[in-house]
Amino acid sequence: MDTSVQLYDSAATGWQRGLYDDIQATFRAPVVNWIFRTLTANEPAFTRYLWAQLKPVFETRLCGEACVAYRTALREPFDDLPRYRARELGLDPWAWRELHGQLRTFDTVAPRLAVTFEFVYRSLHDEPVGVDPRTDEAATAPLPEWLEGDRGLAPTMGAFDDFDPAVEETVRSVQAFHGFDEGLPSIYRCLVQWPDAFARMWTDLEPHLDSSAFGTACAAAREVTVDLVESTPYVPQLSPDALERAGFEADTVTALRDLFDDFARGPVETVLPAVVLVAPTVGAGFDGP
Repeated sequence: MDTSVQLYDSAATGWQRGLYDDIQATFRAPVVNWIFRTLTANEPAFTRYLWAQLKPVFETRLCGEACVAYRTALREPFDDLPRYRARELGLDPWAWRELHGQLRTFDTVAPRLAVTFEFVYRSLHDEPVGVDPRTDEAATAPLPEWLEGDRGLAPTMGAFDDFDPAVEETVRSVQAFHGFDEGLPSIYRCLVQWPDAFARMWTDLEPHLDSSAFGTACAAAREVTVDLVESTPYVPQLSPDALERAGFEADTVTALRDLFDDFARGPVETVLPAVVLVAPTVGAGFDGP
């Protein structure tokens, strides 16, 4: 699988256009994340199959509850996160609107991506999925229309590995913290568009992220996703045996397992929780009902 190849939103046509629109509508955010763009470019048949298996889960109130609980688990230990106004970050009203709206989008999708990675990782490793299904109404009730109805703004990003010299030190610090040898995850490529704001925000947030409290919060958030995966009444058929029965080759399954291992248990594992702490610093965090 060539992870440097993606089908971008602007290039999607036909069923791929429909799929991308469906992902955005279901995730309630105007973005199709890297994992789906890369899978669509490399394994289009699997992407269709994957989405058909996962979509029913995201449409339940149970998943909505988990998304709210995921953010709560991460934010509760940190009642002293910085809170910025536009002038404190040196941003004009247009830039502030973009920063706020784009971080709102990242905050909306972060728990859903965590759920996606946990479902696929556990399935591909034959670990328990849907072993203790909930039987209450919320388990199968539809996701309320009002929940996270504010879709935010479509993210724009700086280059993967070509940065303003003013933020080189910040970039190196972010890479060292998350364990990336090169480039930046999408959330930071978004922030790097506003170099001074990015440097200020990272300087203020790094002590919170580089703390035992953050590790504890990440573990609590992962328990939320594990609980959802184990209690869902809708069980995605994504195990190696299920994929073989669906016609996927063993080499494809191995490549998919390697890819999702990196997301579910690699450096990315700390990125999604970091998103949930960054967003409320500019008032873009969803706090639930």
